[in-house]
Amino acid sequence: MGRNLPLARAVAYSAQTMGQFQLLIQRRFWGYFWTQFLGAFNDNFFKNALVILITFRAATVFGLPPQQMVVLCGGVFIFPFFLFSATAGQLADKYPKATLIRWIKFAEIIIMSLAALGFLFDAIELLVFVLFLMGLQSAFFGPVKYGILPQLLSDDKLVDGNALVEMATFLAILLGTIAGGLVIAVEGRGAALMSAGVIAVALLGFATSRFLAAVPPEDPSLDIQLNPIPPTYAIYKFTRQVRSIFLSILAISWFWFFGSCFLFLIPTYGKLFLYGDEHVVTFFLALFSVGIGIGSMMCGRLSRGKLELGLVPIGAFGMTVFVFDLFLAGDPYAAAAAPTELLAIGEFLGAPGGWRIALDLLLVSFFGGLYIVPLQTLIQQRSDPAHRARVIAGNNILNALFMVMASLMLMGLFALDATYPQIFLLIALLNMAVTLYVFTVIPEFLYRFLAWILANLLYRLKITGLDNVPATGAIVLVANHVTFVDWLLIASTCRRPARFVMHYSFMKVPMLGWLFKTAGAIPIANLKESPTLLKESFKHIERALDNGEVVCIFPEGRLTRTGDFSEFRAGIERIIKRNPVPVV
Repeated sequence: MGRNLPLARAVAYSAQTMGQFQLLIQRRFWGYFWTQFLGAFNDNFFKNALVILITFRAATVFGLPPQQMVVLCGGVFIFPFFLFSATAGQLADKYPKATLIRWIKFAEIIIMSLAALGFLFDAIELLVFVLFLMGLQSAFFGPVKYGILPQLLSDDKLVDGNALVEMATFLAILLGTIAGGLVIAVEGRGAALMSAGVIAVALLGFATSRFLAAVPPEDPSLDIQLNPIPPTYAIYKFTRQVRSIFLSILAISWFWFFGSCFLFLIPTYGKLFLYGDEHVVTFFLALFSVGIGIGSMMCGRLSRGKLELGLVPIGAFGMTVFVFDLFLAGDPYAAAAAPTELLAIGEFLGAPGGWRIALDLLLVSFFGGLYIVPLQTLIQQRSDPAHRARVIAGNNILNALFMVMASLMLMGLFALDATYPQIFLLIALLNMAVTLYVFTVIPEFLYRFLAWILANLLYRLKITGLDNVPATGAIVLVANHVTFVDWLLIASTCRRPARFVMHYSFMKVPMLGWLFKTAGAIPIANLKESPTLLKESFKHIERALDNGEVVCIFPEGRLTRTGDFSEFRAGIERIIKRNPVPVV
């Protein structure tokens, strides 16, 4: 059997991978998948063509230099999220999301017709206005895009669905970015080809939206408020109802601050600092997109069909390490003469530090993929379905705020003549500080990280019977007690968070006590030790079961000495008598 273990693991890994991609042939999913893919492609097809015009052909508005012009365009795209996300969230909760998506895709055809005119007549002001309209369309599409997914997929498929969507989004960013850079660079015909291309993709996206599965509205009785201020405040209250959701939204918003810095920096970093041509800049953007796509898919596989928050600290740590290495890479031409002409991709990779910088960009984004997918899934799973789209709209508003903060920070740093390595150092230090803060205020991430490490690196677990744990509703999980890490092993494999009942003395162990409290453990004592604590323990258990949670108990009350079951204590009977829920 031992010799066949690697083969068995390979077969299981292959089956899991195929399980992810089988979603693409499900009618409920594939229309949605390709609609959002084409939308992301067209956004980046247009945006990178505009960035190339600004960076390499000195196109400008108000006489701004290329560095600030690129950052300004980012702000123009983001601004509509502040104005319209609240309205978009209300619409997404009130009306059928498939219908809304079709109208949004129809609007894309009109917007891209204006973009075609901008390219044909070399009207940079019109193209910047089109960028604003694209941000407006994205503001309305965001709550629908993520709000519809829990209606299309069951809970055990939601992580895989999010992983596929994130992978597809960044693959679309990659392909759109490459296509936009290549097409606009075609001598003499670039503008005409871009005009035809953006309209053709918009038409195709509208066609795929016709295949979206119909889903009912979540809150059809909702009254739409056109004044954006009251619903924005209401959305803020929805996001604060569940602490883990709000803090996860802050963590996602930080990711967009972090990612926006890179997307704003890459064009001018590639040309002005590394002397790369248009294709090097496109190559950098492609690496960033590929990395996030691979990281997202890897997250889906490592999660094994459940929300795995333990991957978030791994992602955050990796992002910090490889941004810091970009700082350490410094100026590759500090000790050698700078090129006299812009470098092609092959020349750049052959230049000092070329491969190192490329690998850093790939790995920064790879760990970003591990970081973002669990957070998106957490918001979808833990939000009240009637408010889910508005919570996602609130997420979009905060994301936009953080992206604007990123653009303002970079404009200020450029005004102070900060170098690119100095900026990367600042981003790395900020990411480390934010990571430590987030994991301090949401200890669940750290606890899930330790559980994941234990189950995946220190032990080789064979897991069967996960389907016996229902996706929703209160249950009592009963386990034999072999080691002191049994609770972590169960926590790492159960698809739902569990509240563990354990002796109160463990809560007083230095460090471990903090970890047990973080995991929501319920302390218990026997009748002789503390009748009051025993009574309180059963109240906590009853409250958890009333809330539909999973409560795990080791009914023997002690570690086994023989490997066999010991006699069950009376606590399990008392729990079931008070709360007649399923026992697994």
